[in-house]
Amino acid sequence: MASFLRACASAASALQLIRSQPSQYVVASFAGTKYILTPRDILTVPRLRDVNVGDVLVLDEIHELGSREYTLRGNPVIPPTKVKVEATVVEHTKGQMEYIFKKKRRKGYKKTIQHKQPYTRLRIGSIEIPASS
Repeated sequence: MASFLRACASAASALQLIRSQPSQYVVASFAGTKYILTPRDILTVPRLRDVNVGDVLVLDEIHELGSREYTLRGNPVIPPTKVKVEATVVEHTKGQMEYIFKKKRRKGYKKTIQHKQPYTRLRIGSIEIPASS
């Protein structure tokens, strides 16, 4: 542990170590929730009304970048110039049918409400860590 701390005196050297690993992950905020994401993941979020299928979104709130052996945490987030993660809108879909049953005692009032929650599915692209200048 101490040798790693000496080797990573700067964020640039830490990014170089993470880039050398075979696989990376990010912890990013999207639609108000934090998700652990790796390349080619499918992410289901509540419906995004202002996007169309095929649009590419850039995740700009990245809290943590890591690999199997190394982790870099932002304070509070890692700047978008250090790490670039894109998400492509795959589809707009609905969840399974939800049933809500309402009843009032001794009044004969019974009511069933049914609805499907709308969702947007995103495919996470590659995690790009640009080479330091």
